[in-house]
Amino acid sequence: MFERRPIASRNTKLAARVAKALVERGISPNHISQFSMVFAALAGMAFWLSGTANGVLYVVCLVGAAIGCQFRLLCNLFDGMVAVEGGRGAPDGPFWNEAPDRVADALILVGLGLATGHPGLGWAAAAAAIGTAYVRELGSTQGLGADFRGPMAKPQRMAVVTGAAILAIFAPTVLGWSVLHLALWIIVVGSVVTILRRSRRMIASLRSASKSNQ
Repeated sequence: MFERRPIASRNTKLAARVAKALVERGISPNHISQFSMVFAALAGMAFWLSGTANGVLYVVCLVGAAIGCQFRLLCNLFDGMVAVEGGRGAPDGPFWNEAPDRVADALILVGLGLATGHPGLGWAAAAAAIGTAYVRELGSTQGLGADFRGPMAKPQRMAVVTGAAILAIFAPTVLGWSVLHLALWIIVVGSVVTILRRSRRMIASLRSASKSNQ
C-alpha cells in the first residue's frame, strides 16, 4: 500500500463524513484522483486569463484559480480516504495516486508562468515540483519510506500559489515585484531546497544501511 502524506484535516469529522458520502455514492478513488487534474486545469487556465484581464474579470480569474488549487488538494485528500478508510482501493490505485499530481502541478504552475509573462519560469517551477516527487518516490523504491519534508512539498506549493492569488487581488505588486511572479520564484527556490534536503537524507540513509550490512 502507498504511504500517505500526514494531513491533519484527514482526522476531522467533516472529512470523514465527506469521504463516507463519496463511498456510499460509489465514487472510486481513481476518479477522484483524475478530477484533481480537471481542477488543476481550471486553475491554470484562470491564472493564464488573469494575465490579460482587468477589473472584475481579473478578480474572478484569481478567485477561480485559488478555488481550483484548493479543490485539487481536496481531491488529493479524499482519494486516499476513500481508498483506505472506505476500502475502495484498486490494483492500479498507486498509479492514479501519483501520476495526476504531476500533471496537476504542471498545469497550475505553467498557467501561473503564463499569467506573469514568464512561461519559462512557470516550466522551471513545474520541473522543480516534479523533481521533489521524483526524489521522494526514488527513496521509497529503495525501502527508505516516503520523505514528505519541505520546505516546498505539495501542500506548501499550493499554499503559496493560493495565497499569491488572493493577495494579488488586493496588491498586485509588492516592493516593485509582481506577487504572482514572486510566488513562482519562491516555489522554484523552495523546491530546489526540498530536492536537496530529500536527496541528502536518502544518500545518508543508503550509506548507513550499507555500513550496517557489512
